[in-house]
Amino acid sequence: MEDPSYFLSLIPKCFNLLLLIQPESILTLAVVVVLLTISAFVSGSEVAFFALTGSDIEILKDEKSKSVDLIVKLLSKPKKLLATILIANNLVNIATIILLTMELRDYLDTIESTLIRFLIEVVGITFILLLIGEVTPKVYANKHKKSLAEFAAFPMYFLFNIFSPVSAALEFMVANIDTKFKTKAKDISVDDLSHVLELTSHSNTTESEKKILKGIVEFGLMEVKEIMKPRMDVVTFEYDTKFTDLINQIVDAGYSRIPVQKEEFDEIVGILYIKDLLNFINQSDDFEWQKLIRPAFFVPESMKLDDLLKEFQDKKIHMAIIVDEYGGSLGIVTFEDIIEEIVGDIKDEFDEEEIIFTKIDDNTFVFEGKTPLNDVYKVLEIEGDDFDEERGDADTLAGFILELAEHIPQKNQKINFKNYVFTIEAADRKRIKKIKVSIKPDKDENENLV
Repeated sequence: MEDPSYFLSLIPKCFNLLLLIQPESILTLAVVVVLLTISAFVSGSEVAFFALTGSDIEILKDEKSKSVDLIVKLLSKPKKLLATILIANNLVNIATIILLTMELRDYLDTIESTLIRFLIEVVGITFILLLIGEVTPKVYANKHKKSLAEFAAFPMYFLFNIFSPVSAALEFMVANIDTKFKTKAKDISVDDLSHVLELTSHSNTTESEKKILKGIVEFGLMEVKEIMKPRMDVVTFEYDTKFTDLINQIVDAGYSRIPVQKEEFDEIVGILYIKDLLNFINQSDDFEWQKLIRPAFFVPESMKLDDLLKEFQDKKIHMAIIVDEYGGSLGIVTFEDIIEEIVGDIKDEFDEEEIIFTKIDDNTFVFEGKTPLNDVYKVLEIEGDDFDEERGDADTLAGFILELAEHIPQKNQKINFKNYVFTIEAADRKRIKKIKVSIKPDKDENENLV
């Protein structure tokens, strides 16, 4: 700690320094003042230009001046303008530091204390640059952005052209760096994001919140065919149905939107919104309810869920018909189906609880054939990588069995797949209805049991 009397002894030296200022020193200080003024001007211009909003520019355009035209021209290339400002500001600041350091060198050599020299040479000069060249002009520019932008338009346009080659090179370098970062970001997999999610989840995060976050991470990579309701499970109305029969079918179905077909599911003609029938509920059989059918929205099976969600929002609809590459209808997907992929099952007072599987023991389960593979993974608590390698185009457990067997297996037939045994519990000539899934213990587990 320096003696306070030492600091007091420096005061006379400072006065003597002022008396001994040489004419060349006065010139140097004048240059420093000019450079600080330029630094303040450039810093203030940065805030003035980039703080202008669209409405501010529209107000300035009413003046129809040359400076406003230059402002618009400069802001049309914001990256190049920013590069010009940074180059000019840094050059001026470096020149200021060099001149001040050279001018103070002889005096600093007379000071024995390293701390005092540091305070003058680093802290003092930095404080002057920040106060005069950065903070003060930017505060002023924030309050008077329009007038300062007009005042700075011509000088900044001059600097813009002077430093154009350098700023263009900087802009190119930044663009390449940005592209590399973006490319690297694209290489991050869903598994990586899920792992990060597990690491960042703290004890206060509930299981339901973790599931929602994981659903959001995986959401963008899922295709609509993974969550669609297959055609065999879709309730439809025949186009030629009589009105009274239609009302009875609506009551039995319990849905608010139902596809209408001609003869078969591949010929969907539109969607019937039940609310459109409320004003005609007492009509007779000759009522032409077909006029109330709304157009159906068809999407390919490979469409991503996030893209479909945006389409639903833009078109203000809640149901889409899924089609394959040949134009055949595969099933339907609803707005509710998409949301459930993020937040989990949504049940209302009209939904019936469906038991999609039966757990016999820890290693044995019975599933409906139409159970989606994603649901099977959740029940078995597996990632499903082994299944995904062999699933082909299958989305359900029955479809996966067909991919393995390459034919419709008969009842009680067993199919082995890695450490799983699939036993057909119920089937007919057209489809597999029920499947028992048995998980064989790993070898390591068997050795531990001996």
